[in-house]
Amino acid sequence: MNIEKSGFNTKLIHAGEIDDQFNSATTPIYQTSTFGFQSAEDGAKCFAGESDGYIYTRIGNPTINALERQVAVLENGYGGIAVSSGMAAVATIYLTLLSSGDHIISTDAIYGPARSLMEKQFIRFGFQSTYINTTKVENIKKAFRPNTKVLYIETPANPTMNITDIAACADIAHEHGILLVVDNTFCSPYLQNPLDLGADIVFHSMTKFINGHADVVAGIIVAKEKNIYNQLRNMMINLGCNMDPHQAYLVLRGLKTLSIRIERAQQNAHKVALFLEQDPRVAWVKYPGLKSHPQYHLGKQQMRGSGSIISFGLKGGFDAAKILMDNLQLALLAVSLGGVETLIQHPASMTHSKVSKEDKLKAGITNDLIRLSVGIEDVEDIVADLENGLRNGYNI
Repeated sequence: MNIEKSGFNTKLIHAGEIDDQFNSATTPIYQTSTFGFQSAEDGAKCFAGESDGYIYTRIGNPTINALERQVAVLENGYGGIAVSSGMAAVATIYLTLLSSGDHIISTDAIYGPARSLMEKQFIRFGFQSTYINTTKVENIKKAFRPNTKVLYIETPANPTMNITDIAACADIAHEHGILLVVDNTFCSPYLQNPLDLGADIVFHSMTKFINGHADVVAGIIVAKEKNIYNQLRNMMINLGCNMDPHQAYLVLRGLKTLSIRIERAQQNAHKVALFLEQDPRVAWVKYPGLKSHPQYHLGKQQMRGSGSIISFGLKGGFDAAKILMDNLQLALLAVSLGGVETLIQHPASMTHSKVSKEDKLKAGITNDLIRLSVGIEDVEDIVADLENGLRNGYNI
């Protein structure tokens, strides 16, 4: 059976399978740092790239490679590169695609540490960056410079939930002879496939939806073409930010239920978003599944579902937001997202705290913004928890 031509859920279960002498039902954990060679000649061939044998887990490992193949199949890419965290994926991409003096255009509301890494650390190496509202094509066109080498977008954006047109960005990037990179963490391959829309590289923090159980930190990069894949993989190997085999095993286990988890969570999220939109204490709600979302139609076009992340603000501003978060009993006040549990956090003072106040305001990361990652609990309990938090100490 050709797994690559099968349905999505069949790929989730079988795409990463490896040949195993014991016919194990799950991918074995090859918890080893190094691998023996059959002979000195065999070892030399492995190092020369003339053999597919394993050498050292930093370079490759059967458990890790199973995960890489599986996500690459789900994203319809050439190959995957599993790394130790989402930020390891970001760093690998930056260091592979940019040299001193090169310029990158990016979404203004991307994950805070990804922006801080560029603006506060990699600026030392001569990297240049411009952060803009990428929902407007004209903004992207105006931001190009002669030294622009990468267009890097996140859609939906973290935490504003703004949606950027991937196909339009791919056209613009390729017209200028550069690569389009897409952070697909908020959607996962189940809801969105950027490579199919023209992107060259897609990556995920697998800590989030792909693993889905809040017990692993991990990242993955998937390249559309072999030459880009090879460049990224060589950089990862030299940086030493590879994934651990046991880490890969846990992600493979979590990945098998991706579609079931997302379906349940986004059903819940839609009901929660409607509740928030109708509550008089709530000033605004941003959720791709609501018709009030400014890019609602674009979301319907390039995404196969609305996901389970909601951003909203209260009429009482940050003071009211603190009271709400401090009075929740079911939702966990914590960063991260995409797990089976409902999480809530305040981006301006937490995940995006290292971004300057001015840049946060430009990106729409206002002080009243609350980010809610809706889990798979009974939705009635999630709504009741929010209602209790709103009622307990906060009145409009």
